[in-house]
Amino acid sequence: MTRSSVLSRYRYAERRIPLAADAVTTLAALARDRPGVQVGYENRGTVSWAENAWATVELHDGGARLITEDRETEFAGKPLDVVGKALAAAGIADWRAYGWAAFELAHVLHDTASAPGPLACLMIPRAEVRLDGASALVRAATESEVDELADRLAVAIAPEPPEDARVPVDLDHDAAAYREMVAAAVGDIRAGKLDKVILSRVVPVEGDLDLAATYLAGRRGNDPARSYLLRLGGWEAAGFSPEIVARVTADGRARTQPLAGTRALDGDALDVARRAELYRDAKEVFEHAISVRLAAAELDEVCAPDSVGVSEFMSVRERGSVQHLGSDVAGDLADGKTAWDALAALFPAVTASGIPKAAACEAIGRLESGPRGLYSGAVLTADADGSLDAALLLRSVFRYEGRTWLRAGAGIVAQSTPDRELEETREKLRSVSRFLVPALATAVLP
Repeated sequence: MTRSSVLSRYRYAERRIPLAADAVTTLAALARDRPGVQVGYENRGTVSWAENAWATVELHDGGARLITEDRETEFAGKPLDVVGKALAAAGIADWRAYGWAAFELAHVLHDTASAPGPLACLMIPRAEVRLDGASALVRAATESEVDELADRLAVAIAPEPPEDARVPVDLDHDAAAYREMVAAAVGDIRAGKLDKVILSRVVPVEGDLDLAATYLAGRRGNDPARSYLLRLGGWEAAGFSPEIVARVTADGRARTQPLAGTRALDGDALDVARRAELYRDAKEVFEHAISVRLAAAELDEVCAPDSVGVSEFMSVRERGSVQHLGSDVAGDLADGKTAWDALAALFPAVTASGIPKAAACEAIGRLESGPRGLYSGAVLTADADGSLDAALLLRSVFRYEGRTWLRAGAGIVAQSTPDRELEETREKLRSVSRFLVPALATAVLP
């Protein structure tokens, strides 16, 4: 992988400073004291915080638009490849972009439906912090912005709401409709129209939330592969991703991490029995195995011959209120392929769409009540050195156009039963529903 050859007109001022609080707590504090666009992203112990767009790239069905402080530029081409080209054209040295890709990008990639709305939105920030261990790297467009952000870090105080301050939600909202949807999907699968489809349902959240406090409470109660807190492109979300869609290193190693097969994880004596049951359940094992097979086939499309392999096949991964069967699939990108090619091959995650993907996306559009938006898309970072990290956007609370909601799904195969799949959505919803903090609970806190 090579760095962009575009001439850089802008460079970051940088400073490393000591970090007083832990990184996740600091992220929540930074989010709480700042309006405007922002993305916080936790990646394997390293937390990044980005605010104030220096450049923004919006992806639509017809191409991408680069928006900077002095111009707008249109780019045409393959949906995700054009995003990479637009980011590189911003003229910012050693950039890192932060953003999201909506599930509806899948319809464009797999040619299953038109998708007029924004399919992805990424920003290169004017100011960012990379928190790692006991120090923080502060980067900003000017020295004065570095000073301002460093001063905020020195006094950052995260919201600490009372533990009993939580927003109740009805986890059985639209349960009957979901059972009917599962039954319809099982009929399609048994008729040979597809092998697997992930169907989801929405649970509304009433009242205003403190998303920063919700993120902090939820992060302390979950063990995610990635976590995030964002306000970008009209969307707000806080979540605890169970798996990565794609991770690509600067030297071209591409990896995905399908998780499929689920049982509750309640912290009681039954958890061990549930784990054993998960391994013995033919439906769950089949669902996982076919997901891994497709993930490997997708990486094969963009990787060097004979480089794709599976490691840690079907190990159990604990993720908050649930435990999953998980595997790792990795390969070396072929010459001429980029991280954006890998993401395009793997998106949407097989564990949030289905098999075959085109048929599953069609079924999702037909059976679910409306567009998914960010749910089951990705939150991602992409760097100028060619690396990329994309988390599957699940186990999240969403806010958009005045509405707040949770959403969860289950993988439907021929052996599925409506009652069990409904219960699986409840198990997943609890990863977030237990931690919803009302805005009033933190209104008087410093």
